[in-house]
Amino acid sequence: MTSAAPHSELPTRPARHRAYADVPDAQWSDWRWQMRSRVTRLQPLAALIDLTEDERRGIEGRRDAFGFAITPYYLSLIGPPGCPVRRQAIPHVDELRTTPWDLVDPLAEDEHAVTPILTHRYPDRALLYVTHNCPVYCRHCTRQRKVGDVDSAPARDMFEASYDYLARTPAVRDVLISGGDPLSLSDARLAEICGRLRAIPSIEVVRLCTRNPVTLPQRITPALVDALRPFHPVFVHTHFNHPAECTPEAGEALVRLADAGFNVGNQMVLLRGINDDAATVETLNRWLVRHRCRPYYMLQCDPVGGTAHLRTPVAAGVDILDAMRGRVSGLAIPQLVVDLPGGGGKVTLTPQRLVRREGAKRVYRDVQGREYTYVDEPL
Repeated sequence: MTSAAPHSELPTRPARHRAYADVPDAQWSDWRWQMRSRVTRLQPLAALIDLTEDERRGIEGRRDAFGFAITPYYLSLIGPPGCPVRRQAIPHVDELRTTPWDLVDPLAEDEHAVTPILTHRYPDRALLYVTHNCPVYCRHCTRQRKVGDVDSAPARDMFEASYDYLARTPAVRDVLISGGDPLSLSDARLAEICGRLRAIPSIEVVRLCTRNPVTLPQRITPALVDALRPFHPVFVHTHFNHPAECTPEAGEALVRLADAGFNVGNQMVLLRGINDDAATVETLNRWLVRHRCRPYYMLQCDPVGGTAHLRTPVAAGVDILDAMRGRVSGLAIPQLVVDLPGGGGKVTLTPQRLVRREGAKRVYRDVQGREYTYVDEPL
């Protein structure tokens, strides 16, 4: 295994793309300006980035199925072809590849929907879909069928039906607020949603699922955390995939959330050629822990259309965990998870460290391959 780079060697990018050099600081730091200024069409993007022919073909070929959107901030992190940020943000001709196991709704969320915007798949958890909008349309998105589609925007009556269902279903103790990205909504609207959920006695945990700390860290304002603080415990699940996303602005957003009492965790998706090696994951997770964000899940990429070129073998994730265990603090080691297609739920995978059994003895190997014996003798 290649050792990870120390934190001083994290990849750096210019603070802004040259096209935004003259934007006043106050405007650049305004998340609403960032959202309004997203690049969503081929020609404006081509004026900013020297696109490859494969990217042009990908943009044209995926225009109707799943377009793109990139904030000025995230666009400023894009490097040459092969850049991990670029591969997550700009469509590529490889997205036109199909496989027999591609699915439109790989997690069967619509099949388990109890209202148009509430999915109840696990006994004690439900997912509330609150917006179709995102700062950046990640190319590995599992909800491509909804993200960016104005027809999937929730209506008020859908929220009321969802609150009613949750109020009469006390088995649900944990609600995930998702989308799209819920932080695309205003502070007041988010506070209203959290308040309605908190008013239901059986709901113990509220989770915000957001990639804003990665793609639009300007959104994590003092006003936002003040608006949501009254509804603790609120868990924030964010989604860093590569050290190239670990900017000072992103780190400040994570620390601001932690300082305000939010429990912050990261859900990384394994992506071929982007983060499918132990050195990259180690560097990323050490940075996250330093910024008080706990690596929570390392997810196998869902088999949604357009992601065949990004999906890794399951063995890749197992090998990464095997290489990290024993050399990295357990605080920086996530659970490897496969979310079973068709709605089967999450299963966790771990490296096999058991070498053999000798009666009551269990022989295990450590990270260097040395063998140690544990006696599993009943009393």
